[in-house]
Amino acid sequence: MNRESYIAQLKSSNEEWDFIIVGGGATGLGIAVDAATRGYKTVLLEQSDFAKATSSRSTKLVHGGVRYLQKGDVALVREALRERGYLRKNAPHLVKNQRFIIGNYLWWEKPFYTIGLTVYDLLAGKMGLGHSIPMSKKEVIKHVPEIEQKNLKGGVAYKDGQFDDARLAINLVQTATENGANAVNYVKVTELLKDSNGKVSGVIAQDELNGGTFKLKGKCIINATGIFVDDIIKMDAPEEKPLVRPSQGVHLVVDKSFLGGDDAIMVPKTSDGRVMFGVPWHNRVILGTTDTPVKDFVLEPKALQEEVDFILETAGRYLTRKPQREDVLCVFAGLRPLAAPQKHADETKTKEISRSHKLIASDSDLITITGGKWTTYRIMAEETVDLAIKKKNLPQKPCKTKNLKIHGHRENPDYNHWLYVYGSDQDEILRLQKENPDYARKLIEDYDFTVGEVVWAVRKEMARTVDDVLARRVRLLYLDAKASIEIAPKVAKIMAQELKKDENWEKEQIKTYTDIAQCYLA
Repeated sequence: MNRESYIAQLKSSNEEWDFIIVGGGATGLGIAVDAATRGYKTVLLEQSDFAKATSSRSTKLVHGGVRYLQKGDVALVREALRERGYLRKNAPHLVKNQRFIIGNYLWWEKPFYTIGLTVYDLLAGKMGLGHSIPMSKKEVIKHVPEIEQKNLKGGVAYKDGQFDDARLAINLVQTATENGANAVNYVKVTELLKDSNGKVSGVIAQDELNGGTFKLKGKCIINATGIFVDDIIKMDAPEEKPLVRPSQGVHLVVDKSFLGGDDAIMVPKTSDGRVMFGVPWHNRVILGTTDTPVKDFVLEPKALQEEVDFILETAGRYLTRKPQREDVLCVFAGLRPLAAPQKHADETKTKEISRSHKLIASDSDLITITGGKWTTYRIMAEETVDLAIKKKNLPQKPCKTKNLKIHGHRENPDYNHWLYVYGSDQDEILRLQKENPDYARKLIEDYDFTVGEVVWAVRKEMARTVDDVLARRVRLLYLDAKASIEIAPKVAKIMAQELKKDENWEKEQIKTYTDIAQCYLA
């Protein structure tokens, strides 16, 4: 993936693209993969880095959604469980089978959750990951040694998926480009172009790194910008009311010892009516999440003190060792683009695919997709491409993504070695390190990340800032924010050599990254 050559192609080419996708999060990348593998000429433009916003800030779960089952939304759960199965099969190097345990503290909870989770398993059908089973108190303590034992009566175990969200996003970019798409980060769409009939026919885009603007002509313009969908909708129809409302979800990252084993826990009902998870992830545990209405859409949302306190207090009720603020290695916040009620909309022109996501075609044929979650990104992409084909009378080509192996596909990875997240690219990185011993050096003593991974991120994964590398390529920001600040100068120096940047660039990158990472400290 060479950003410079992709940009040069976009600036010099006068061809008409079949698909211009705005937004490089889970949904936009899924659409790019879908359209490109069907054989359509596809370009994707992301204003920042791939998965910079919501798509790198998830609970790291590929799941059907147990709480949606509690609410009776069977169709949504069935769809998500089916998609979970496809993702597990197509990206086995990143999506793993994770056992979750619900500790039972009241006499009725074990039969209640056993029945509910058995229905969950049945809805998955052939795509199931394993049977849910009731557990004795002794078994629960054996698998989650640090669970609160006072009044514990037993538990129920079930299987769901766990993954690395930003790594999957990068693999989707690679999959799309390998199938002929042109996908670039740091290119912002500033204007929509329209033909004489008032239909969207292209975009004006700006290169945020090197400057300059360029026009692209396209048949299908897709707005997949997540929390920023209203910005693009306003370019199309300034009078439109906002489509999405922001809701903030916060997670805390603590040491793995707080659970004491490899199993996750699920708290089925918190004081605010949500579920809460404690999920093992890269030798850490993620605790979360919250659901707080906020007003502003920003690339770097900040956790509120009361959100951090809420997670610590809730987790403390279910763990023998109560996590304190000083135990928190990272606090990260993400914004959900929740679809607002569309009372003002003409329902004949608004297609609501399901309660999980909305797919809308405007009068000008701008297609907007919003809502949903990582688990259902593939089906959202398929439905979006199908609608675009229908609207623009493109030649029909069948979707190929149900059984498409995603870049990096590798069965049975060794989860004890960090490089497993690279899947089949792991061999290339090891070869790089062998050719140049300097590349095998660790970036910081307590972590496995190496110089070679920074070089790889720049050369092969379109990383262009220190934040790209530490937040979304090697994930150190999310594992230990303080340690990531410590090695930022080292990463900036390596990147400067690769990108042929000067000392001023290094200093600027270190300052920018440090300012970002400070907000991830508890």
